[in-house]
Amino acid sequence: MPVQSADQTQLFSGHGTGTLRLVVFLAIAAALMASDARFGLLGTARHYGAELTRPVYWLASAPKRLGQATVDYAEDRATLLNENRSLREQILLSEAKVARFDTLVSENESLRTLLDARQRLGLKAQLVEIIDIDLDPFRQRLVVNRGTNAGISAGQAVLDGRGLIGQIVDASEHSATVILLTDPGHAVPVRVERTGLRSIAYGTGAADRLLLSHVPFSANLQPGDRLLSSGLGGRFPAGLPVAVITDVKGDRSATFAVAEAKPVAGIEQVKQLLVLEEELSAISADSVESAPDFVGPPQGLAFPPAQSP
Repeated sequence: MPVQSADQTQLFSGHGTGTLRLVVFLAIAAALMASDARFGLLGTARHYGAELTRPVYWLASAPKRLGQATVDYAEDRATLLNENRSLREQILLSEAKVARFDTLVSENESLRTLLDARQRLGLKAQLVEIIDIDLDPFRQRLVVNRGTNAGISAGQAVLDGRGLIGQIVDASEHSATVILLTDPGHAVPVRVERTGLRSIAYGTGAADRLLLSHVPFSANLQPGDRLLSSGLGGRFPAGLPVAVITDVKGDRSATFAVAEAKPVAGIEQVKQLLVLEEELSAISADSVESAPDFVGPPQGLAFPPAQSP
């Protein structure tokens, strides 16, 4: 029988010790599991073990969570940008609708005012729309969308819902040019409603200013007096509102003064106007009420310089 070497003896000796150690560990593990299952002795240990390993799990899952957060942020940002863009478009559309509604309301009020004026004054007139405006200190005119094909011709009076605004000076087939009362080359015979004084209101080139030259102080003209068309000259019907006196300038020692007036009509917020029929525009001066003699500059449109009171 062969004799075993020392190395082999040590190997088997070590193998036996390892097996015994394994058996001991298994026995201890079985005892711990049995005691834990029966008495729950390891619950606290597991709890603290889980708490100790929680940071490890948190760090291990950090890359995944960071990646998911980045994806969610990008998706949320894109969604918010799209929603913001959509809301901005809706706001702009709503603002446009509101502005359009306000414009329609304003136009409706303007048309109602024109209709009321036509009925109140008993006038025959046709509605026209402003398509161009030419306003500067030397020229106060506008263009309307009706012409000779609609029966419009030079000389017809034009008014808005508040009063006289000017007259037709030129008409083509599909449009006509209106010279405003404020044009420096225009003049309109007027009558002071309160006193009956007749005069002529001259345009100055300013949209809110007419001048009455050579007005006698004895006429007792006062700010607030209304000026109506007198009908003299047969160009404008009598009784149309023209302007309101705003100031009377001049030296009381002199015979005459210069009065300033503000037109009652204007084109600032007006799109539609009324053009009176020709027979009404050419009304005779005989239909005008009796009033004091006409007072005005003998020639031209020159005004004496206004003096301080």
